[in-house]
Amino acid sequence: MSTPPGFYSIIDYTVDGHATQREFVEAFAEIQERWVRFYPGYRSARFHVSTDGTRVYNIVHWGSEDDYRNFVETSDTEGRMAAIQKALDDLPGRAEPRMSGVPTYTVVREIGPGPRPAADRAEER
Repeated sequence: MSTPPGFYSIIDYTVDGHATQREFVEAFAEIQERWVRFYPGYRSARFHVSTDGTRVYNIVHWGSEDDYRNFVETSDTEGRMAAIQKALDDLPGRAEPRMSGVPTYTVVREIGPGPRPAADRAEER
């Protein structure tokens, strides 16, 4: 499987339960729709919630680092940040960011489904 090209911003929050997770996802999905998704190079935003109710990851996929940088340079950062703060303030519980530094990444390798290596199959016999 080939590695999908792109650039990612991974936003990581600790939350205090399933209700806060649900509200967080709804609020941040609305922020993506209102402030982000129409920028050139935006591919998607995926939300992952931990099964224990303590974490939310928002993985935003961009076509390239240049697309992301264009978004950062030309978007209404002040308005978006105010919307994020309001969303956090309106949550039924607590949510705290866990990112350190700039939360941006490039994919360097991905392992997809495929056959088991012949050497491993031979060892089972």
